[in-house]
Order: sequence, then C-alpha cells, then structure tokens
Amino acid sequence: MSENPPDPRRQAILESAARAFTTYGFRKTSMDDIARGAGVSRPALYLHYRNKDDIYRGLVGLHYDHAAQAVAAALAGAGTLTERLGAAFVAQGGEVAEMMLSSPHGMELLDMGTATAADLVQAGEARLASVYADWLARMAAEGRVSLTGPAQEIAATFTAALKGIKCAVPDYPTYQARLDQLAALMGAALTPR
Repeated sequence: MSENPPDPRRQAILESAARAFTTYGFRKTSMDDIARGAGVSRPALYLHYRNKDDIYRGLVGLHYDHAAQAVAAALAGAGTLTERLGAAFVAQGGEVAEMMLSSPHGMELLDMGTATAADLVQAGEARLASVYADWLARMAAEGRVSLTGPAQEIAATFTAALKGIKCAVPDYPTYQARLDQLAALMGAALTPR
C-alpha cells in the first residue's frame, strides 16, 4: 500500500528508516534505531508500522508514488526527446537510487524489494511503464516519435533496462552515465526519420 501523502509522523518514520537502512543495512537496523531517528518512542512507532518489513513496504510504495509523478513531469517538460527521456530516467530512480548506490548495503536493500515487497515493486514498475506508454502513444499520435513496436512494450523495455542498470553498476556516477547513454540510444531510436 502506498503512502500518498503520508502524515508527518509516518513521513518522519520513513525518512528515519531510509537513513538507518542505508547506514546499517536492513538486517542490522533495529526498530529502536528507526524510532530514535524519527523522534518517536518505540511504542509510538508500532502504532504506525507493525515491523521493519511493513516500514520497508511503506518506503517502496512512497518511492513509486514519487517516481510516477516525477517521470510524468519530466516527460512533459521542455527539451529534446533525449533530454526528456534522460530527465525521466533520472527521476525514476530519484534519491532512492543515489542512496542505495552510495551505501555499502545497497544490494541488500535492492534484494529486500524482492523478498518483502515484490507485489509493490511489480505494481510500481507496471505503473511507471504505463506513464511511459501513455507518453509514447501521445508523442506518436503527434508524429514526434516513431515507435518500433507497441508503446507498452517499449515502455516495459525502458523500465526493465533501468532496473538492470541499477543492479549492474558499482556507484551512482556510473549509474548516471549509463542513464545518459540509455536516453541517447532510446532518443535516437525513437526520433522520426
């Protein structure tokens, strides 16, 4: 379940959890660490979340809510096709990608998505693919892109490529460079001839 928008206390808890998870890793982070970072008591924390898995699921839902809005805004923005795709690709990862790729616990946190929130990740990725597909379909109808297949399939390729890049890079600067390369390739492929 996503948090759109979370109340201030839940937001503080999620922010604290994100900091703790990237600092200590999911397994080594305690509920006390999260409560202390959020400025709430441990009993108050349990009024909002059952356990760390529940908090992690809240983070995943919040990430996808923000990512869908940020991707749509980037695609609707100004710039060339490649620039808009590049901005959307960066927006999709958001601060979460930078936090994970800058943390020694990044792979553990990525793996937690599969273990704890696979349903939310799958729904979030589908939602992002729909944002891209709707934009591609509009752009094709206006003659501004040339599609090489169904918009939904191209959009699914975007999201799969972005997920693959996140899992295959050693650090955030490399991630950014690969996103720029992907945007250039996709922009060139979609530009009408």
